Amino acid sequence: MKQIIVPLDFSDESINGLELAIMISSKTKSSIQMVYVMKKINEFPHMSAEEQQRLANSRLQEIQGKYEHQLHSGAELSFITKKGRVYEEIVDQAESFDDSVIVVSTHGTSGFEEFFIGSNTLKIITASECPVIAIKHGVIPKNFRRILLPIDYSRDTRQKVPFVLKMAKYFDSQVHVMGVSTGHDPDLVKRIKVWSNQVAEYLEENDIESVNTFKRGDDISDMIIDYAKKEKIELISIMTEQDPIISKFIIGSNAHQLISKSPVPVLCITPKELNLRSGFKVYKDVPPA
Repeated sequence: MKQIIVPLDFSDESINGLELAIMISSKTKSSIQMVYVMKKINEFPHMSAEEQQRLANSRLQEIQGKYEHQLHSGAELSFITKKGRVYEEIVDQAESFDDSVIVVSTHGTSGFEEFFIGSNTLKIITASECPVIAIKHGVIPKNFRRILLPIDYSRDTRQKVPFVLKMAKYFDSQVHVMGVSTGHDPDLVKRIKVWSNQVAEYLEENDIESVNTFKRGDDISDMIIDYAKKEKIELISIMTEQDPIISKFIIGSNAHQLISKSPVPVLCITPKELNLRSGFKVYKDVPPA
């Protein structure tokens, strides 16, 4: 996690994302780059593109001056203005760095333009190959002391584990492994419990304290949020449940609801059809319970 990309539109919500990025940087010593994107179509005919860019740069410089002293020694707070489709420019900028993470507000509007309303946030999450942390307007956690890692019956549910492990090491976190199910099929319930046990063992082997639990109910997102509130969770990790057959910008309803309703930041990982190099193979054969 060498670089944190923070999309800004100068709204309070997007500044919330910057403040979360600064908190993360305090633990990871990552540099932060703020990105402002102007649309290709000029929606403000009374201002030229050059005038809009100068105004954006001026505002970014003000924000830089206000926050750069909060970063750890050696970490930098920089900015860049771009022009194009918001989600494309944000994702391209993140991919121009090695080991980058995007921190994005789930909503935001500004006097310049409206571009941080759900659709663009979801496009950033689904189009990005790097992890994305989404946050609603609210109180910024001072740490990620407790991370919630839900496990369901989907094939890719465990792909988020290696990155959660990295986060837990940075923040000295306790990880709550939570098996979740909306059904009563004994084979699926057994699979979830076996996978949850496997994940908890993997974390413990890597010196991460874990709590292993199982919940069954009618709505997975509600179960996760209720548990997060009860246990004072500060970060929830999910897979985006992408369905490329329908659209690369469509994510599963559980992921969508969690991002929209979660009172704490949500770490979103896009599924990949490969084994991760951390030594934790996500598609390994699961032994019988």
